[in-house]
Amino acid sequence: MSESLPERPTVVIVGRPNVGKSTLFNALIGQRRSIVGNEPGITRDRIEGEVLYEQRPFTLIDTGGIIPHDQALIPSEIFRQARTAFDQADQIIFVIDGRAEITGVDRELSQLLKRLGKPVSVAVNKIDHPKREDLTSEFYSLGFEHIFGVSAEHRRGLEEILDHITANFPTVEPEPMVPRDMRPIRVAIVGRPNTGKSTLLNALTDSDRAIVSPIAGTTRDAVDETITHDGREYTFIDTAGIRRKGKTHEMAEKLSVVMARKHIETADVVLVMVDAVEGPTAQDATIAGYAHEEGRCVVLCVNKWDLITKKDKAAFEQNVRDEMKFLDYASLECISAKNGTGVKRLFKLIRESWESAGVRASTGELNRFLDFLKHETDIKLKYMTQVGVRPPTFVLFAEARADLHFSTERFLINQLRKRFGFTGTPVRIKLKKPEPHERWNAKYD
Repeated sequence: MSESLPERPTVVIVGRPNVGKSTLFNALIGQRRSIVGNEPGITRDRIEGEVLYEQRPFTLIDTGGIIPHDQALIPSEIFRQARTAFDQADQIIFVIDGRAEITGVDRELSQLLKRLGKPVSVAVNKIDHPKREDLTSEFYSLGFEHIFGVSAEHRRGLEEILDHITANFPTVEPEPMVPRDMRPIRVAIVGRPNTGKSTLLNALTDSDRAIVSPIAGTTRDAVDETITHDGREYTFIDTAGIRRKGKTHEMAEKLSVVMARKHIETADVVLVMVDAVEGPTAQDATIAGYAHEEGRCVVLCVNKWDLITKKDKAAFEQNVRDEMKFLDYASLECISAKNGTGVKRLFKLIRESWESAGVRASTGELNRFLDFLKHETDIKLKYMTQVGVRPPTFVLFAEARADLHFSTERFLINQLRKRFGFTGTPVRIKLKKPEPHERWNAKYD
């Protein structure tokens, strides 16, 4: 059964579109998590990050730009997500563009926030010079007591607002470094647009965490959620759908692709979503290739399996394997993220592949392994040692002038899997060739 992590004080950033909420969010958490650009409405989901200020930790939530009473699907979903964040909020930062006049939307949001009865601090953004401080005075007309002139882009005025909002937050002792094996397993959910990534995130976390709609490209930011399942922590990251380069036009969508690939790089395990109705495509293989090239563990998720009338799993799996021959090590599960079918089994596959990627084989074991294979290859194998994990990486010392032939490398990797496991993870073999002055076996002279 999944359960939420212990709660910390929560601070929610809110405002109309394009006032700099995501820039402020990134500045406060100290990394680029929310996508920032000049197009209004870039942030849609609510994005969470952890902040530690003066030993006072809190959770920071960035919401999408709110336009009250807008009934369009995406704006109304943004508003619903923001209302969910308000329910959790201990403090609210209301961001306003200091270079613009107060708008009707600003006033509507002011009234909405007052009705919540929660502490509100107004961040008048884009005040990038002391001479502009006088611009903040007119915003007292909105009826809030605590007004701060800030420049999120230039990190100006942030200490003042942080001092205020965290004044009553509890302090903690500095936490010791957590060994990597004890940290949450980071799982990136990737795939083409509209394959069900956000629905899967919601199903895995038993929450209504990400906006779900039939409109392709709804998710732009990477949305994450950390939960505990069977005593192990998992951080799931729902990334934006990765389109073909020729299909990516808007600046926000291009940034989404860059960010999605960045989250693949930092993940431990990648869930690659394949649409069961459309079947595996070359673009699916390209996306999966990003994870393979980064040495990430991979689990293939065939979603929307409930919509397939003739369920021939073996034939479908073979079709997927044919399209992605390089992922012969990856587990495959047919699921329905919408109905929850097969979703819980993904935890087992994720954990197995993550643990497998961390397995170390001793040099003695590897030498006995090579001795067993000495008559199975066309080169003389001397010895092998493991130099890394995640992915398992080996250096092979052999008498060979050229690089390993792909068939020999594949044979060795398959035998390593057979002997040591290594399920769900790529395996790397680096060949160490003899130095030029070393004597060659007569076989190669």
